[in-house]
Amino acid sequence: MNTEFKDYSPSQIQSKLQACIDYEAKYGECLTVTSWKKWCNSYEFRKNEWEFRQNVAKSIKYGI
Repeated sequence: MNTEFKDYSPSQIQSKLQACIDYEAKYGECLTVTSWKKWCNSYEFRKNEWEFRQNVAKSIKYGI
């Protein structure tokens, strides 16, 4: 398991952000897209989300 956070490339992040913008233009705002946009715009948000997923995996693996 990877124990160090490695951020996505700027092009991948920009692509996801553009997909979110396109989705909102077509269907309107929703909380899921809002959170994805926050993910795209914040390094700390991405890092915290990654740490959260790692801790969930550890709790399942070790039964904590």
